[in-house]
Amino acid sequence: MTHPNTPRRRNLLKGAAVAAGAGALAAPMLATAQTTTTLRFQSTWPAKDIFHEYANDFANKVNAMASGKLKIEVLPSGAVVPAFQLLEAVNKGTLDGGHGVVAYHYGKNTALALWGSGPAFGMDPNMVLAWHNYGGGKALLDEIYKSINMDVVSYLYGPMPTQPFGWFKKPITNVAQLKGVKFRTVGLAVDMYTDMGAAVNPLPGGEIIPALDRGLLDAAEFNNATSDRILGFPDVVKNCMLQSFHQSGEQFEILFNKSKFNALPAELKAIIDFGVQAASADMSWKAIDRNSKDYIDLKKQGIKFYKTPDSILRAQLASWDKIMEKKSAENALFKKILASQKAYAERAGQWQNDYSVDFKMAYNHYFAKGAKKA
Repeated sequence: MTHPNTPRRRNLLKGAAVAAGAGALAAPMLATAQTTTTLRFQSTWPAKDIFHEYANDFANKVNAMASGKLKIEVLPSGAVVPAFQLLEAVNKGTLDGGHGVVAYHYGKNTALALWGSGPAFGMDPNMVLAWHNYGGGKALLDEIYKSINMDVVSYLYGPMPTQPFGWFKKPITNVAQLKGVKFRTVGLAVDMYTDMGAAVNPLPGGEIIPALDRGLLDAAEFNNATSDRILGFPDVVKNCMLQSFHQSGEQFEILFNKSKFNALPAELKAIIDFGVQAASADMSWKAIDRNSKDYIDLKKQGIKFYKTPDSILRAQLASWDKIMEKKSAENALFKKILASQKAYAERAGQWQNDYSVDFKMAYNHYFAKGAKKA
C-alpha cells in the first residue's frame, strides 16, 4: 500500500491539478469562440471613385464595431453585376447588400427617383434625409419596394453637396444651347434635361468618360469635384457649369438582402443602424474636405468654372413642374410621395430659410477682393 504522502502520490496529485487547470482554461476559451458572418456587398461605383471609398468607410465602421462577429466585404461596380442591376441582385441574394443611389432604380418605379432628382421643393440633401427619417419618407420607400416585390432593407445616408449642372465643351449661357446636345444624367433628371432639349443617355458613372472621349456624348454630369476629377472629366472636357436643381437633394443608399438582414442578431442590427449614422456624418465632413481641395486643383489644371445662369435654373424648375404633373397622373405613389415631401419642405424650409444667415456675406467680408485682412 502506498502512503498518501509518498513522492508518487504527490506527483499524481500534481498532474491531476495541472489537468484540471488546463480544463478550466479551456472552458472559457470554448465559451468565447465565435463565428463570423460575412456579407458580400457591391457598390455601383468604380474602385477609384471616392463614392466607393464611402462604401468601404461604412463597411469598416461596422466591421470595427462588430468585433469579428460581422464582416462586410465591398466589391466595386461590375464585379458581380452592372451598376444598374444592383437592386435586383440584392433582392435575389446574388449579393448580400450594396451601396448606390435610389435614382439608379428609376426604371422599376419612377417615384424612386424622388429621393434625389429634382429640387425637392427647396430642401437641401440633409433636409431630404430629415424628411426620410422623421417625416414619413422611409415608410414610403418601403412601400415602393414592396409594390415591386423587392425584399430588401434600405438605409439612406450621406447628404451630397449640390451637383454641377454639367461639363460642357463650351460654356452655355441659355437654354437654347442645350438643344440636341448628347448629354448624360440619370433618374428623373433624364426627363428634366430632355424637356430642356438635350438628347439624354443615362450611362453609369464608369462609362461616362469613354463616351465623352469617343464623341458619344457632348456633355455630362456626374456629381462632385473629387469624383469628377478622379473619373477623368478634366482630360476630355474643360468647362464646368456650377449649381443646378437636377439633383440638388441626393444622398446614398445602403441595401441589404432582407432575409440575410433579418437573420442577424439584434446586436448586429443595432451596430449597422449606428454605423449608418456614423458613416453619414463622416461622409459629410470628408466631402467638404476633399471636394474643396479638388476644386482648387481643377482650377490649377486649367478647368474653367461658370455659375449656371439663373435663366437656366428657372427653366429647370419650370421643367420640374411639368414632370411632377405628368408623373403624378401616371403613378399614385409618385403623387403620394410628392405630397409628403411638399408638406415637410414647407414647414422645415420656412424654419431653415428664416433662421439661416447668409454665409456668403461673411465669406466675402473676409476673402473678396478689397476685403480687410484679419
